[in-house]
Amino acid sequence: MPPNGDARPDPDALLRAAAQEGRGRLKIFLGAAPGVGKTYEMLSEGKARRRDGVDVVVGIVETHGRAETEALTRGQEIVARRAVNHDGHLLHEMDLDAVLARAPRLVLVDELAHTNAPGSRHPKRYQDVEELLAAGIDVYSTVNIQHVESLNDIVASFTRVRVRETVPDSVLEAAEIEVVDIPPDELIERLKAGKVYLPQEATRALGHFFSRSNLSALRELALRRAAQAVDARMLDDVRALGLGGTWAGSDRIVVAISELPGSDVLVRAGKRIADGLRGPWTALFVETPRAAHFTDAQHARVAAAMTLATQLGAAVATVPATHVVEGIQGFLADARATQLVLGKSPRSRWFELRHGSVVDRLVRDTPDVTVHVLPVAAGAGRTERGKRRPARWGAPSGYAVTSAMVAGVTAAGSALVHVIDLGNVALLYLLPVMTAASLYGLRTGLFAGLASTLAYNFFFLPPVGTLSINNPENVMSVVVLLGIAFATSQLTARVRAQADLAAASARTNATLAGFLRQIAAVNDADQAARMICDDVRRLLDVHVVLLGAAADGPLEVLAASDPGYRLDAMDNAAANWAFDTGSPAGKGSGTLTASEWLFQPLKAGARTLGVLGVANDGGTNPVRADQLPLLSSLLDQSALVLERLRLQAEMRDLDVVRTRDRLRAALLSSVSHDLRTPLTAVIAAADQLDHGATPELIGTIKSESARLNRFVANLLDMARVEAGAIRLNVEAIDLSDAVTGAAHDARRALEGHGMRLDVPPDLPLVRADPQLLHHCLLNLLDNAGRYGEPGSEIVIEGRHRFGELRLVVLDHGPGLPPGREAEVFETFTRLEGSDRAIGGTGLGLAIVKAFAEAMGMMVEASNRGDGGGAAFTLVFPAASIVRDAEMEGRS
Repeated sequence: MPPNGDARPDPDALLRAAAQEGRGRLKIFLGAAPGVGKTYEMLSEGKARRRDGVDVVVGIVETHGRAETEALTRGQEIVARRAVNHDGHLLHEMDLDAVLARAPRLVLVDELAHTNAPGSRHPKRYQDVEELLAAGIDVYSTVNIQHVESLNDIVASFTRVRVRETVPDSVLEAAEIEVVDIPPDELIERLKAGKVYLPQEATRALGHFFSRSNLSALRELALRRAAQAVDARMLDDVRALGLGGTWAGSDRIVVAISELPGSDVLVRAGKRIADGLRGPWTALFVETPRAAHFTDAQHARVAAAMTLATQLGAAVATVPATHVVEGIQGFLADARATQLVLGKSPRSRWFELRHGSVVDRLVRDTPDVTVHVLPVAAGAGRTERGKRRPARWGAPSGYAVTSAMVAGVTAAGSALVHVIDLGNVALLYLLPVMTAASLYGLRTGLFAGLASTLAYNFFFLPPVGTLSINNPENVMSVVVLLGIAFATSQLTARVRAQADLAAASARTNATLAGFLRQIAAVNDADQAARMICDDVRRLLDVHVVLLGAAADGPLEVLAASDPGYRLDAMDNAAANWAFDTGSPAGKGSGTLTASEWLFQPLKAGARTLGVLGVANDGGTNPVRADQLPLLSSLLDQSALVLERLRLQAEMRDLDVVRTRDRLRAALLSSVSHDLRTPLTAVIAAADQLDHGATPELIGTIKSESARLNRFVANLLDMARVEAGAIRLNVEAIDLSDAVTGAAHDARRALEGHGMRLDVPPDLPLVRADPQLLHHCLLNLLDNAGRYGEPGSEIVIEGRHRFGELRLVVLDHGPGLPPGREAEVFETFTRLEGSDRAIGGTGLGLAIVKAFAEAMGMMVEASNRGDGGGAAFTLVFPAASIVRDAEMEGRS
């Protein structure tokens, strides 16, 4: 809300509210520990809603054998679970598609933090819930406080148990929270009575996780997290409606710091107040135009106070404003703060008469905020004023230009004095006043006002040529002109200051947008690290080094802005401390300050991805206080980019592992079946040779050995393809001969099938490798014989049209799944209608595709136009056709 009290809806809050339109509502039953009754309460509310006429179904509920919970499921519509086979174990998960198809008004989904079985559409159950909400279905769910992502480390610190299944805080922030709470002693009695775990498990739990101290701490965390969620939703609603006031459901503390000594005292006091009130707190610095003239010591004090506040757990904010009071009031209104902590240094009566008192104005003009005023040591204030840089009165060139403008207006007035009234001449002098104040600042504008008043008196008011005034009315004119000139200077200088602040804010936003635009397009981690270092150096004028660590490895330099950077033992210690703790270390941080570098952690969620070190040549604090917000934004953006690149690398590695595992499993399956079957037949036939050789036995040995040889050949061919070791021996080939030879060699694979060759003898010759083409045809015929219906006819057609030559192998069978035709050519993939379906290795068609592409051909899979079968086509492009090219050459 603006400081003037005009209530306007917050655009961001309105956008968030608009985004919820059409979505379902999520309600979470939050508990401190298992056994408090979350599932029981969720089922009870679901049953009550069902009695009220709401369409309610149970998506999934885990009763854990508790009789009273199971009783609540009776009479409710329960969607059947989906069975998932994982490593020989049958797992049951919520059937998300069935719930979406059922489309109830409300669905009950237990255990929000649950990890779904491998192969599910989403890895986490809360992602299933997100899809249900997006479909407009309301969801009731349950979760324990130890599963909240931001509290994971805190819970592990006192329970000594780290929970692996977590829910992002954003899920809770978008939900309505209901705390299901019982006292620790009552929960312990439930455990002892066997109402939570089996007796032997309950005894072990009481000695570890379910101790009274742990349960009390978990209960406090649950209540506090629920209160924070309620407060955040209340503030969002208030902002969306544009309502004024603090809406003090809970206390929110703001500590106003400045460049004066004593800000660290204010920060520590704010921390004590926040701890006592158990409320969030923020350290605020108002950046006025005066900040541009701060000394190095003043910048250092602001930076130190901000760093201290961060270390003590505060949020920090820097707000640009033309005046300290306006900045503080605006932030208090926007944050709906209830407590303000600020300091008051001793000021003379004359100083307060000239400049006013910030403390008095805040106490008077912010009635809804409790103001804590702490005195700042008088000695410190006087010492600072003694060291303060002399006031800046502007550049001499500004005064020279202003004098020239006053002289020009005087000349113009002298020329026009006989035409216009004397009072209008006075108005002309407002031009140099406004121009000087706009271009050169307040003091130059005041000089212009004084000079204009004197010039007007000397050159235009009788007696002309003197500074004396005879007419009392002219005295009033001079006084009014001087007052208007001073007021105009003040207003113009304020507008200039506001414009400077707006320009600075726009430059910062443009800098961040440009930085993000450049680095977001990078997909290489090393290049991103170099860009981060180069851009931070360019924007902040500091030396930059970026360090990261491989899994469980030491920190190592990823990139640096200067080739000659140097990190000594103290610098490395500070970098490691920042990486391990996730907090700043080094110069200006309060930890390991002997280091010449300031190391800031790059964090994405609870993970520290690396540390960014900055240093300067002067040995002072590397980053000024006014640069801290920019540095913080750069760190956040850099961490997001590095996290994206890390996740992309993990996904690539995961895809490689999955592919390798899939190939290994398929190979083992093929070896166990396709090698064992012919070997078994050969061994059985060999055993029968002891009783005499018969043509049938010899034929079996030959056919099964050929089958075995073909399988091994396929494996070797695929190995050649994967290794890129295919060597072509291209020559002109007659397709009629090639097809006839392949059909002859594949006759055993085609036993029980009719064979029709429809390849015209006048087809042109083609350039190809005869051996590779023979392999392609054999595998296509083997596939057709394997899957075609027994007794059906297999056809090979050859057609030459539109400059292409197409060779098609047709079978009679169920055909291919529509839309998945191209998948039959993937290695070790089995689909209906291919050699992947019935006893195949999953290699034949993959080899066909690889060999065809090596020869410059294409292979296509489709269903027959007349239905009832599949069609596999070898496409010879015009460049591989021999006869047409020769005929064109002769013509």
